[in-house]
Amino acid sequence: MNPTVERSPLDPIHRELGARMVPFGGWEMPLEYQQGTLAEHRACRTGAVVFDVSHLGSVRLEDDSAFDRLQAVLTNDLGKIGPGRAQYTHLLDDHDGSVLDDLIVWWHPAPAGQPATFDVMPNASNTDRVVAAVGGVETTDRRAVLAVQGPASIDRLAKVFPAAAAVGRFRVGEARWDSVECVVAGTGYTGERGVEIAVPAEAAASLWPALVGAGIEPAGLGARDTLRLEAALPLHGHELGPGISPLQAGLGWVVAWSKPSFRGRAALDAERKHGPHRHLVGIATEGRRPPRAECPVLIDGRVAGQVTSGNFSPTLGHGIALAMVPPSVAVGQDVGIDVRGTVLAGHVVDTPFIHR
Repeated sequence: MNPTVERSPLDPIHRELGARMVPFGGWEMPLEYQQGTLAEHRACRTGAVVFDVSHLGSVRLEDDSAFDRLQAVLTNDLGKIGPGRAQYTHLLDDHDGSVLDDLIVWWHPAPAGQPATFDVMPNASNTDRVVAAVGGVETTDRRAVLAVQGPASIDRLAKVFPAAAAVGRFRVGEARWDSVECVVAGTGYTGERGVEIAVPAEAAASLWPALVGAGIEPAGLGARDTLRLEAALPLHGHELGPGISPLQAGLGWVVAWSKPSFRGRAALDAERKHGPHRHLVGIATEGRRPPRAECPVLIDGRVAGQVTSGNFSPTLGHGIALAMVPPSVAVGQDVGIDVRGTVLAGHVVDTPFIHR
């Protein structure tokens, strides 16, 4: 028997627009619309797009012990922020310090004296393990999450939903649309300005066309992936996952070493003391042929590492990759990437691949 496939509240709209629908994390989501991934990518880099990311999980904690439970489990320090802010953080394996999931925590604004409310946003397939680790309740109320991204995103959003446009970078706010309450966070996964809007299902179908009518173009998960790669943002299962620690992924800044404890702390302390045995680097390749995940990275003709994510960069016009290699490999070093028997010439570069 096939497992149940989840669908976004906006599924009928995507199909009406001719979206190419694909399975993703137990959901069926739009990969691209009729204009195609390249056009959607460029629209995000030059204007504004909207992604349906309703497949993202959501775990709510709203009690007096919520702050302490999150602090005891997750790597980052919520004490650095406060209500009305968002924070990127990791959930680690307690045995080897590898990243079970990377998360965004939305800390809702709250009146003084009221219990804190947090929405922990895991990758969809990891929701159950996050619930088991931090407690809380998976949000089962039907809602859509719309990511409005791009250099013109805030100006265009302000024309139709000014309260959402007013939420700043890594801020969290509440805004009413079509008489229902939405939660808005100044977060995203493209390297561009923007917000993510959690809107109840009954209002999602009116918000989407309003955004499109303001010049915010629909974009699918294909463009979201090429955009995040150009911005060198990690993808769980590629740059993060079993056996990959925050230190190997170059994300030591996500770890609050000043906290007395968190899950996986002992393993991470040991790795920090001795140094990681590999690290994540960016590689630019020559020509338009894209490197791909799991392709070997060659140094002096010998396998030295492996690509974690690779693709053609629409902005740069050549291939780019993220790869795990020995710690001795540094920016400027020449490497090769073996793509099905053809070696692509490349060199290690600073990341992100593009600066916004």
